[in-house]
Amino acid sequence: MASVSMKAVVTRSILTPSITLEGHRDWIPSISYFPDGQRMISGSWDKTARQWDLKAGKEIEEARGVCEEQVHAVAVSRDGRWVVTGGGRHVELKACDVETGIVKKIEGDHSNWVHCIDISADNTMLASGGERARIWNLDTGKLVAGPFGDDELVGAVRFSTDSKKLAVKLASGRCLEVWDIKSQKLDARVGEYRANRGGTTFSPVFWTNNDKTIIAAFSFTKDDLPRMIYEFNASTMETVGIPFEEHTDLVNGLALSFDGALLASASYDKTIKLWAFESRQLLASFTAQSPLRLTFSPNSRQLAYTTTTKNDYKICICDTPLDILAQARIIARKQSTLNHLLV
Repeated sequence: MASVSMKAVVTRSILTPSITLEGHRDWIPSISYFPDGQRMISGSWDKTARQWDLKAGKEIEEARGVCEEQVHAVAVSRDGRWVVTGGGRHVELKACDVETGIVKKIEGDHSNWVHCIDISADNTMLASGGERARIWNLDTGKLVAGPFGDDELVGAVRFSTDSKKLAVKLASGRCLEVWDIKSQKLDARVGEYRANRGGTTFSPVFWTNNDKTIIAAFSFTKDDLPRMIYEFNASTMETVGIPFEEHTDLVNGLALSFDGALLASASYDKTIKLWAFESRQLLASFTAQSPLRLTFSPNSRQLAYTTTTKNDYKICICDTPLDILAQARIIARKQSTLNHLLV
């Protein structure tokens, strides 16, 4: 939890990919690493879900999934058993058991696009966000909770690490909710419905601080895009510390290192920024080619992002600067020590 702002003098430079994955013919709104860090899956508006061998730097063509509709979201379970894809105007939500190769079509009451998905940490549940959020049992494919909220487009869903709560952010970027999965009751909300003006955002949200807080790109005003990133108390939805506020346009991508020390953000201002999460210190700002979504590898040593340049849709995989990763972890350890002294 940040207690002081530490703004650094950051030199903007170009983030050079060590691996470039090409083949998609349209926007790539979702990417996810496999737990081993050696493979990746991507979903595209070109109606394919593709798997990539990162050592070879090329597609595993025999694993390509061809869909009837655009693919908006992909996810891999933490145990590597499940690969899930979602999208389509008429809703395609599929779960593949990697060991058996059996593909299960999850059919329920989504009436429109599925834009976002998440798999619980215990690998048993799938959350999906379309016009509302829902939770499914991965083994049976049956609906187990939801729909949650009002009839409005969902931009991000995320299970808490104990799989007891679900964070739901609307695509407007102006409303964030926490739902209790067992009781299916609303725990807390910040912002309001019917606030979608000037576009949508599908940047993810993350639970932090042992499920006590949530981080999200958010806007408190109806006439402004979510350019800033806030940490919210998950119980009260009050903001915690100061926001991350260097972007000049909509934040469309967020990624958090596995240890919660380093935050990465992508924006339509054509930059990717790296932050020390605990202090909010901006550690680096890189010029990037129209970045859309981004994610860290399981060990946080790689940062992957997708581009939206017309007719040049690709996945860029970059080495996370080790000095920046180390600096973020030093700041996190110092803040943790300070927090223990204050208890």
